[in-house]
Amino acid sequence: MHRFLATLVPLCFAVLFAGVLPRVAFAESVPPVGTWKLNVTKSTFNGQPPRSQTVAVQAEGQSLRLTIENVDAEGNSAKAIIINFDDGKFHPVRGPLYDAQADKVVNDSTAWIIRTKAGKVVQTLISEVSADGKTWTVTTVGVTPDGQQINNVLVREKQ
Repeated sequence: MHRFLATLVPLCFAVLFAGVLPRVAFAESVPPVGTWKLNVTKSTFNGQPPRSQTVAVQAEGQSLRLTIENVDAEGNSAKAIIINFDDGKFHPVRGPLYDAQADKVVNDSTAWIIRTKAGKVVQTLISEVSADGKTWTVTTVGVTPDGQQINNVLVREKQ
């Protein structure tokens, strides 16, 4: 199944980023503005799950600003800020796992994200918000710089 997804997802991204699907107002849809907390017990990780994670989502013009505060399994805190644009173009991102990200809203509840490192696709994400707007699930498939597989499902709940 994962091999099938690994083949299908890049193809779907190519179609989406070509502008075939209608545009949705990004800052109003996926994920909704607000504070989200990771439900570690409902989430799945390849490796050690974090102790906690909180994501604050803010609208900034036609983009979303995600401020992620993470406490890893050892208790170390880290903060990251990611700006999501709904234009299907790659924008630079600082970080060890990837250096650029492209975002595209598919519909009112789903966005797809591609992340690259030195021009090579290293992660694909599907971001989905439940019909009631209370759960935000992000499925990430990819590889770390040292070659470890990433196959995580993060379930976040609106606060």
